[in-house]
Amino acid sequence: MRSLSTKEELTIRTPVVNEAVLMSLKVGDVLYITGTIVTTRDAVHKRVVREGKPLPVDLRGLAIFHAGPVMIREAEEWRCISIGPTTSRRMEYYEYEFIEKTGVKIVIGKGGMGARTAEACKKFKAIYTIFPGGCGVLGASRVKRVVGVEWLDLGIPEAMWILEVENFGPLIVAIDAHGNNLADAVLDSARAKKDAVTREIVEKLRIL
Repeated sequence: MRSLSTKEELTIRTPVVNEAVLMSLKVGDVLYITGTIVTTRDAVHKRVVREGKPLPVDLRGLAIFHAGPVMIREAEEWRCISIGPTTSRRMEYYEYEFIEKTGVKIVIGKGGMGARTAEACKKFKAIYTIFPGGCGVLGASRVKRVVGVEWLDLGIPEAMWILEVENFGPLIVAIDAHGNNLADAVLDSARAKKDAVTREIVEKLRIL
């Protein structure tokens, strides 16, 4: 993992047409997205993976966001009031198949994801990124237009919101396209520190 002082920051446009851009990113890098983001959380993942329903939106090359936005209807248009991430771990069971079926290239959420998602990112050249929790208003400020909504029968939070965004972020790469997982790196670091402290305590007890 790169140190904070050497992180790369760049803007990626969606749909992603050049996988080399994603392949160049490493865990810990910071990026922003300009283009199209589509919200897909629990119900959408279940409908696509478990029920096998065809998607009403072509997600190839796009970014999906594990989010349940706050939307209001103004005349004939929707406006995004707040959009922040929901916990991605709930989608871990479905994410491998979802990435495989849809061709999505960037997944946005919070809290980290597991080995199966890391495997999918490596195999299908995708990345998982985390957006800061508690920044829903910031997220909404980067939404330039609500292009449309699909599967509204699932309810506003669970529907697929198609959003045109500009410089959406900051997003931290938590799983890169090589399968490296920030969650694993953090756990390994924590275990190493715990082991070091344990050894130090044991040595001190021996001296006593």
